[in-house]
Parts: sequence; C-alpha cells; structure tokens
Amino acid sequence: MKKLLNNKTFKCYFLLLLFIISLELIFRGISGVPIFSVSLLRIILGANIISLTLSVLFSWLPEKGNKIINIILCLILSIYAFLQLGFNNFIGVYMSINTKSQLGAVKDYVKEFLASFLGKYYLIFIPFIILLICHIVIDKKISKKEEKKFNLKPYTLRGCSKTLVSISILFTSCIIYYASLTASFMQNELQTVKTKDLFFNPNVPSIVVNEFGILGFGLLDIKSSYFPIEESSVVYAEKNDEDNYIETSRKIDDTLWKEVVEKENDPVKNSISNYLLNRPISDYNEYTGIFKDKNLIVIMMESINEILINAEYYPNFYKVYTEGWSFTNNYSPRNSCSTGNNEFSGMTSLYTIYNNCTANVYKNNTYSSSIFNLFNNAGYQTSSMHNYTEAYYFRKTIHPNLGSGRYYGVEDLKIDYYNEYKNWSSDEDFMHAAMDIVLKNNQENPFMLWLTTVSSHQPYVKDSIEGNKYISLFNETNYPQDLKRYMSKLKTFDNALGILLDELESNDLLKDTVLVLFGDHYPYGLKNETLNYVLDYDLDEYEVERTPFVIYSSEQKPQVNAKYTSFMNLTPTIANLFGLEYDPRLYMGKDLFSDSSLDYVTFADGSWKNDFAYYDASQGTIKYYKDQTLSVEEIKRINNEVTSKMNISSLIIKNNYFAYLDEAINKIKAEKETLAIDIGKEEK
Repeated sequence: MKKLLNNKTFKCYFLLLLFIISLELIFRGISGVPIFSVSLLRIILGANIISLTLSVLFSWLPEKGNKIINIILCLILSIYAFLQLGFNNFIGVYMSINTKSQLGAVKDYVKEFLASFLGKYYLIFIPFIILLICHIVIDKKISKKEEKKFNLKPYTLRGCSKTLVSISILFTSCIIYYASLTASFMQNELQTVKTKDLFFNPNVPSIVVNEFGILGFGLLDIKSSYFPIEESSVVYAEKNDEDNYIETSRKIDDTLWKEVVEKENDPVKNSISNYLLNRPISDYNEYTGIFKDKNLIVIMMESINEILINAEYYPNFYKVYTEGWSFTNNYSPRNSCSTGNNEFSGMTSLYTIYNNCTANVYKNNTYSSSIFNLFNNAGYQTSSMHNYTEAYYFRKTIHPNLGSGRYYGVEDLKIDYYNEYKNWSSDEDFMHAAMDIVLKNNQENPFMLWLTTVSSHQPYVKDSIEGNKYISLFNETNYPQDLKRYMSKLKTFDNALGILLDELESNDLLKDTVLVLFGDHYPYGLKNETLNYVLDYDLDEYEVERTPFVIYSSEQKPQVNAKYTSFMNLTPTIANLFGLEYDPRLYMGKDLFSDSSLDYVTFADGSWKNDFAYYDASQGTIKYYKDQTLSVEEIKRINNEVTSKMNISSLIIKNNYFAYLDEAINKIKAEKETLAIDIGKEEK
C-alpha cells in the first residue's frame, strides 16, 4: 500500500474515492435518505468513475499542483453539498441550473437562508477534514527516494502504459454503471420515473439524488442543462374504454379536435391531443351552477398555514373559514418558484415543470382553458391584482396571457411599497385600493377578481414594518420572536380581509359575491420546531405544507370537506360551482364535488398521500396510517396516473399546446366556412 500511495495517480484516486463515498453517505444520513440501499452500489460506481477520471487528468500535473487542485476541488464539492442541504430545507427543492432564478430569493434573504441551516448540516465537512489529514499523514510517510522511484511521468513509456490501464478500467466501469440503469435488481418497482429516464432527463431532483447521489445529481444537472435530450412524447394514456367509461350528461363535441389530430404530423402534439381526448369527462352534480352569475374574488394568501385559523387573533378569517366551505386536508406543495408556479397552477390546473420557474420561463404562453378565460367567455369582467413589483415574477405579461382583462401591480394601485425586500406593502392598503377599483368599475356584468397578497412574506428573523406592527398582541406568549413577527404579518392580512368584507357588505355586494381563499405555500422562513409552538401536529411527511382553503358565500350554510386536495383542483371546482362551460379533460385537477374526484393530494416530486397512505416518491416507499393497504399494482396505477399528468402538463406548457389547438381549430373552421361559401356560389 505504501508503494501504491507513492504513486500520485493512485493516491489522488484513492483519496478522491474515499472522500466522495464518505460525502455521499453523510449527505444521505443527514437528508433522511436510506443509506444502505441498492442505489448505493450505483453511487459507489459513479464515485469510482469520477475519481478515476480526475486522477488520470491530474496525473499530468506536478505533485504539488496535483495535491492543491485535489484539495480545492473537494472543498468546492463539500460546499456544494452543504448548500444543497440548506437550499432544499429553505426553498423545498434542490438547487439546479434550471432554478437559478431562485438564487435571487436566497440572495435577498441571505440572513434567513443561513439561519435556516441546521447544526447537523456541518457534518458534511467531515470528509474534507479527513482528506486534509490523510494528505498530511501520507506525505510525511512518503520518502523522497520512494517518491522518485514510483511517481512515473505520464508521458514516459511506463507512465503511458499505466494511463492506458486506468482508461481501460474507467471504460469498463462506465459500461457497468450504464448497465445498472436497467439491471432488474437495481430497480425500485414503485418508483414513479425509471432510473434510465432520470439519467437522461433528471427532472425530479429528489429521486435523482436518491438514485445517483448528490454529486451525481450535480453532474446530470449540468449535462441536461447544456446538452438537453428531447423529451419523449409518450405518456401513460387514460382511456375511455368499456371498463372505465363514465356515462355523463356533460356532452362535448370533439369533431373539430379530432380533425386537428388527423391533419397533424407532429407526434408530440398528437400525443397530447390523444391523451386529453381519451380522459373521462366528469358529470354534472348537485353543486353545478350553485353560484351561477355571482361575483367571484379569489385570494391567494402569501405564506399562510393553519396558524391563521384562530378566532382570538384572526377573527375575520376565522369567520370565513368556519362559516364557509372549509377543506381540512388541503395542501400547497412547494416547488421551484413556489409563489409564481403555484399561482399559475391555481389558474390553469396544470402541474408546473418541477425543475424550473415555469411561470416566468413560459410567460408568453396563452391558455384558453385558464380560470380568467372561462369567466371571460361567460361575460364576466375579469381582473387581477398584486401589491408588489415585477422583481420576482413577470405578472404584467403572465396574467394578461392567462386571460386577465386587466392586471394591476403595486404601481398601478398607487399604494406605498418598499424597495428594501424586508418591508413589503401593506395588505390593508392593498385591499382598500382593490375595492376602490372594483366599486368604481362595477357595471351590470358580474366581476371576477384574483388577488395575490404579500404582507405575510418572510423575512421573520429581523424587524420590519408589518412584522412589528401588531407584535404587541403576542407579548404574553412564549413564542420565539420570529414567530411573533410572522403572526403580526398575519394580522395585517386578517385586517385586510375585514376591509374586504366590510366594503362588500356596505355596498350590498356581499350576498352576490363568493370568496375563495387558499395559501400559496407555508411560511418556509420558519423552522418546523418554531411552527410547532402553535401547530400541535407532526409536520413531517409534507404535513408542514398543510394550508387553509375555503369557499365562502354568505348565502350558503357551513360545510367541512375532508377530501385531500390542493390548488390543482381550484379552477375545475370553481368552474363547476359557477356553471361555466368547460372541458374537464383539460385540467389535471378535478372538481372536488364530482363523484370521480380522486381523494389524494400530489406533491411536486410525485409523492402523494390520503387519509390512510403516504407514498414517498424520492425513496419509492409507502407508509400506511390505517389497517387499509394497497396492492403493488394499485400503487403503480396511482403512480402512473400522477406521472402521466405531470408529463402531459410539461408537454402542454413546453409546446404552448392550447395556443396551437385554438389556432388549428380556428383554421379548420375558416376552411369550412370558405368551402361553404364556395359551394353556395356554385349552387347559385
């Protein structure tokens, strides 16, 4: 061994291999990923390939340069793994080149970001410390005489021979590694995405990290970003065959759509069309049209969780929640760019693309099926408002392209706001301005308004105007200071809701207006143990992402609904309640009052849960809360359904499918009209 360590190529290889394997093991332990699983074998193979490749490349450097480069590289990899732990904990996803826009969020909240790091994350630097010690110990034991004897120059005959041997071993290792992508004993039958597919398109980072390791994910992320492979157009198709056809009273004429398919040669577009055409059509139900012709105000509440359900501190929301239709198992799953992406999903009922800021990247897309366009088609006056700037999301472009008749940003609302990120504008000012516009523009036609609030956004670890405004309300509690600031910000929102209710009632509009409130995501600037000062349930297994969702009408009796749901179901549910003309097949969510509504909630990485089971997509495991269980085939069926909806959403967005479909149908209509005119002329 001593002779081998005298060879700088082997020494570099050995220390790198030891470092990478140790780093991966510690990362898995900290992240809660099973350490000893079959995927660990693939990770070790990958570590061997990386170590061997780098050691051969570094062998051309002098001894001192080899060591310095080795140490610097390992330090960079340690910092990368460390930041990934913190980023995933803070934002909810792993850092990716595709999510580089979220680095701005970390930059703006650097103090909060660093404060969110758990003490155990620093254990990730242990392999680097061991590496340094090994270099010191090995260098001391190697004599100059032995170093000269065994440290062959790579360009000598013997050195080239050893290099060729290393390359041969590397080539063999790559073949074995590639074989591991499809080897049956290395596959998890419950995994939502095949390992080989993840290798070429690492679009679900949590599963990629589990299967390839954190460094493997980093390399695959770079590969896919700069050398992308075109996605397959094949998705799991739902079929309206005799076994699962739903007899429905909702009739939709697909004649023109089918003609589009017949004329189209693009396999991707036809794959989307055939998938959507073959989906079941949900039936009308007893709730269809119950709010027909009423006004609608949707409020996406910034950084909200169930702390808001409190009669003492937040009486306005408590009134709406307890007197309205509340959904006790609602979740707002975090993903890349949670606020913008979740707003987009609420408006379209499409899953965003997990590893990018979909709302911004595809801001120029149009969606005839969006919530705004459904109300536009019904003769409503539509608008949307947000009390902040374009700093994070391009709503001035996104909202009009989604069909909003008029978008109002903070400058349009003419309310005070602060360029300093810690001080947002006041939701109270926002609601006054919003209602002034609504009342001024109120015409004979009903209105549909979307409001996105901001006051309860982090930071919570430092003083801010809204964070301090009502903090005295919580002086008698034992809550941490950051929690008090958050709850002070919630008070601002609750007061804003009170302003809205008062304005509607005083203008005799409350009885004719429906309010729909949901949270964009939980306050991820606060640690779970901090939230547990108020929330009395375990926040693991995505329970931290449980948020309030309520539909309120002063004309309806209270209801409590226990279905598992998220913002994905928002648009089809509202469309049914208002009796709008819509095609249920175009939405990945379902009308919550439909008998065919699936009673489980899906998270961004493909995980899902209901009242008796939790499927963890990153690990490919299922946990049961009750005696009821599912067969392997039943789990696969749900996983395939979840995966197909996410895949088809991605294809719809990337191909701007609804704009294409509208254009193709209008072209066929125009051709038919021209043909009819020509025939009419000939007959005359």
